[in-house]
Amino acid sequence: MKDSAYIAAAWIGSFGAVGLYAAALIARGRRLSKVVPQDRRRWMSEGSAPRRRP
Repeated sequence: MKDSAYIAAAWIGSFGAVGLYAAALIARGRRLSKVVPQDRRRWMSEGSAPRRRP
């Protein structure tokens, strides 16, 4: 049973680390999205970014 505790701890640690990274990434994205001017937020609404001509 000792081995299963190490395996469980490794899985919990791995998922915890990935979860913390995801939370930090989302928080950073939200913080940075406030810096982008309204007319440059092309991922927020359709047609808000200037279009390039081919």
